[in-house]
Amino acid sequence: MRRDDRTARSGLALLLALLLTLLTCTARASDTPPPAPGAPAPSVPAIARTWPVGSHPLVLRGWEPPATVYGRGHRGVDLATPAGAQLRAVAPGRVSFAGRVAGRGVVAVELTGTDLRTTYEPVTATVKKGDEVTAGQVVGTVEIAGSHCATTCVHWGLLRGEVYLNPLELLPPWLLSRGPSRLLPVL
Repeated sequence: MRRDDRTARSGLALLLALLLTLLTCTARASDTPPPAPGAPAPSVPAIARTWPVGSHPLVLRGWEPPATVYGRGHRGVDLATPAGAQLRAVAPGRVSFAGRVAGRGVVAVELTGTDLRTTYEPVTATVKKGDEVTAGQVVGTVEIAGSHCATTCVHWGLLRGEVYLNPLELLPPWLLSRGPSRLLPVL
């Protein structure tokens, strides 16, 4: 009888382990992945009125959405800029954070009339939490240290809730084009 008890306990332990494994896999599978290819992505209004730095900075690394919530990817864009450059709000909003995170200066702005917020790092803030900002208003200066780029850059992010989106979608076509409009003489 003792052997039957051990066999029953082993079987029960194995069944319990199998059940826990199944529950763990189900919980991980329920992590919200980004929209599947071809699925309609939530729209981002083109409300930006300026680039965060410069007039058309070089994009060193673009937005690379992760395959899963905790997967590898690049949750923003890196814009080449010299250290000490002024950093501007791309659209009007309210500063929701201005401080340091993991040793880097960060500014976050909730964009007026939307459920979006932009983030910028590494930056020394010239604004504080709760400040109202206008499009093009200087919110800080790019820090020398803290960049994850090979050269000085600013990381520009965009979030809707906890979901990262491509911040370049905030820019209207006229800001994405390379050169200014040129008027030709009328003959």
